[in-house]
Amino acid sequence: MTEPNNLIHASSPYLLQHAYNPVEWHEWNSATLEKAKQENKLILVSIGYSACHWCHVMEHESFESFEVAEVMNKHFICIKVDREERPDIDQIYMLAVQLMNGNGGWPLNAICLPDQRPIYGGTYFRKNDWINILLNVANLWKNEPEKAIGYASRLTDGINQAEKIIGAAVEPIFTNEQLIEIVEPWKRHFDMAEGGYNRAPKFPLPNNWVFMLRFSYLMKDEATAISAMLTLEKIAFGGIYDQIGGGFARYSVDERWHVPHFEKMLYDNAQLISLYTEAYQYLKIPLYKEVVVETIEWVNREMRSPDGLFYAALDADSEGVEGKFYIWGKAEFKSVVGENGGLMTAYYNVTQEGNWEEEKSNVLQRKFTDEEFAEANNLKVEEVRRIVQEAKHKLLTKRKERIRPGLDDKCLVAWNGMMIKALAEAALVFGNNSYYRDAKEAATFILANLIIDGQGMLRNYKDGKASITAFLDDYAFFIEALIALYEADFDDEWLEEAKMLTDYVLTNFKDENSPMLFYTSSTSESLIARKHEIMDNVISASNSVMAQNLQKLGLYFDDEGYVEKARQMLSVVLPNIKSYGSAYSNWSIQLLNEVFGINEVALVGEDLKIEKKKLHELYIPNKITLGGTKSQLPLLKNKQSQQTKIYICRNKTCQLPVSTIAEAVKFIN
Repeated sequence: MTEPNNLIHASSPYLLQHAYNPVEWHEWNSATLEKAKQENKLILVSIGYSACHWCHVMEHESFESFEVAEVMNKHFICIKVDREERPDIDQIYMLAVQLMNGNGGWPLNAICLPDQRPIYGGTYFRKNDWINILLNVANLWKNEPEKAIGYASRLTDGINQAEKIIGAAVEPIFTNEQLIEIVEPWKRHFDMAEGGYNRAPKFPLPNNWVFMLRFSYLMKDEATAISAMLTLEKIAFGGIYDQIGGGFARYSVDERWHVPHFEKMLYDNAQLISLYTEAYQYLKIPLYKEVVVETIEWVNREMRSPDGLFYAALDADSEGVEGKFYIWGKAEFKSVVGENGGLMTAYYNVTQEGNWEEEKSNVLQRKFTDEEFAEANNLKVEEVRRIVQEAKHKLLTKRKERIRPGLDDKCLVAWNGMMIKALAEAALVFGNNSYYRDAKEAATFILANLIIDGQGMLRNYKDGKASITAFLDDYAFFIEALIALYEADFDDEWLEEAKMLTDYVLTNFKDENSPMLFYTSSTSESLIARKHEIMDNVISASNSVMAQNLQKLGLYFDDEGYVEKARQMLSVVLPNIKSYGSAYSNWSIQLLNEVFGINEVALVGEDLKIEKKKLHELYIPNKITLGGTKSQLPLLKNKQSQQTKIYICRNKTCQLPVSTIAEAVKFIN
């Protein structure tokens, strides 16, 4: 084995995977950047993450090759970046590659001047192409440096101007018509046969379908409800969902949700737990609850750290083969299941020839509901469910004997925030206190170990160490989680912590020229650009999450400044939404809240558990809840009572109190 390079001391599992490459990799830090300047060498920034299949392929083909390493080491200062630890760096060079090539992805490879400004970039390169590119760019820098500097200047200007939103000081107006203008063109992209959108690959995009559920309910629009229901069923039946062990892969490569890209990310699963929980609350379809229960079981079994935090990801590959851990041949499948093997091959679409690229291998998927399958096989539904549960148990036990995919065991605050929120919501909707306890344990750990008094948060926790200054998404998703925990237990402390972090964000992430917040703190390391994160992608944009946090906290604390800030943020992004609704779905949820208003549901009294439970059996997407017996929140002052009382308030006006949720809902908009 070769001697390790500088990555041997990294915290990131992804960087550690490259520690024995012959490439002289460095971490991104001030010493490395200074080295590039001192030696006047180009910087090669290679960005990926541990669950990225094509990152592993390029490592094997190029970064493990002594021939390639010789070229890289001679001409470049080579820096490896984990995009999940340093999304600020990834954001800038991804934008550069998109401006150059029209698209991006990972692995992301950018070649930069010694001052970090990019001059060339792309994604995956084959070995010989990679060598040729490296030599050509190195020759350009050696022979025509002024040409490289000119190109870097133009590209950096483009990076700084892209997605810039400057706020106009106008009184925002929000209307039903704006919602219709956004949704009507959006509907044209729905796949009404397979769910999702008319394209492949297919990503679940949970924030899109949360919006569709809420829009369908508040606007009484049947088409969006049907599309959401179809999508949720097709995803749950597809190979993108782990039919045996629970949990979702990142996306499917086909248009039928069948063959996944097998990596499992914490952020996808957290958001999908939230989506299926909300869909169950609205539509009461048992499949949705089943998906939530199984996915939380998977999270606890495979993604939970001894500290109560949640790990980042599971790789797509095991034994160097993508998906090997998850696929089944027909003979093995039948042998494991036993007497009902034949029945279950039909249930999971297992065939002799196989249903994906590996010969005679199957990605398990479903075609029918339990009711349809029971009828087709002359069985009772209860009998089908019993047989399925027995089969799942046997297959999962057998699968544990296989070599597992690699685990990325770093814990990121942003993604933990999403999971804490998902668990707190599921605890309320399903009445499961263990979900609440898990959410509380993770949040308590972050508050105790990743917040520095007066200096904000840290992003990353691994091997007993917290590191990396937190970004806007860490604050946004963790504040959202604290609000969800407050609604679960009515402990004011969660909201006090959320307010403290919000005030820190408003001070340290503000942009003097826009209502939007920068992605990086004023205390963060200075990069070549400081960007806003505006568009909702597979994860909601940190600005859209923060705007909703401000809206809710403004109501909880009667702080008009927070509410107005949220309205200004929405108003400046509103002109962009109707041309591309799916990229602004979380902003669109805020627009729904502005148009329909937020119901403030206050529960007081010594024994409010029964009425609180009844409240969360109902679907009221535009609400906040508050209550308890000792709260100092403005809306609860002078409302304390031993008897259970429920107040419905809106726009600083409360209805007379009632004693049951059944009476209270009559006042809800």
